[in-house]
Amino acid sequence: MEMSSSASAAPSVLLNTGARMPLLGLGMYKLCEAVLQAVDAALAAGYRAFDSATVYGNEAELGRSLKELLPKYGLTREDVFITSKLAPKDQGERAMDGALESLSSLGMDYIDLYLIHWPGTRGLDVTDQRNRGNRAQSWAALEELHAQGKLKAIGVSNYTPAHMRELVASCKVRPAVLQVEFHPLECQAELRRVCQEFGVCFQAYSSLGRGELLADPMVVQVAETCQRTPSQVLLRWAVQQDVPVLPKSSNPERIKENARIFDFALSDGDMGRLSALDQGHKYCWDPSQITADVFC
Repeated sequence: MEMSSSASAAPSVLLNTGARMPLLGLGMYKLCEAVLQAVDAALAAGYRAFDSATVYGNEAELGRSLKELLPKYGLTREDVFITSKLAPKDQGERAMDGALESLSSLGMDYIDLYLIHWPGTRGLDVTDQRNRGNRAQSWAALEELHAQGKLKAIGVSNYTPAHMRELVASCKVRPAVLQVEFHPLECQAELRRVCQEFGVCFQAYSSLGRGELLADPMVVQVAETCQRTPSQVLLRWAVQQDVPVLPKSSNPERIKENARIFDFALSDGDMGRLSALDQGHKYCWDPSQITADVFC
């Protein structure tokens, strides 16, 4: 794992853009009413990355919260890493406008990482061939904003191996990040190999399996052995593989708890036992039915 050279010294990964992205970020999904409280707790606990999206409806509140809170912690805009995502409704010809609206909502001059949130388009069937063209049009818009410096890095979310190969075969700017569901029951081996092949950072969401994995007997057993919480074990399992994580919470104590994942290590045996749980199980959505060109 590589360490950031910034003042915050947050453990980080090096992106193919040359920028560093913290291994730990606060997920903002469904976080609307308690954004200020959550961001405050996260900054206090050492978080330096925040993951939002147009469809989360909290970009503006995140921007306002950071503007208010960064001085409290002696931080500037450059000390935090902000991710947001293009909504499926903006896929295609509205991609440029959608990304610029994210910038405006956040009240920022640039976004550190901007992702295409979903390989499909709202209102189109998953098998509709127009999804492919819309993805390409969206990516071209993101490439243009990247060239302008408004999007420091660009990437995708919920893409399958076929979607990734399709994108890499045609893009001018290679994606910096792929963000997908990742936990011991969904180890995403093929996607990780594709990301490694193309030099793309593989990032996890739903590391706790929407909370259901916290009660998994093996996770609980490993947690008891380590004298840690199940959530810390699940997050540690990912970051110990250099996979960035985005645990979501509005509870200040849980936010603090989830940050305590860099002062211990799982044994090789525990890592193996957790990985052996893999069964390709998704707690979230499945993008595999959205058609893509397949390149060998």
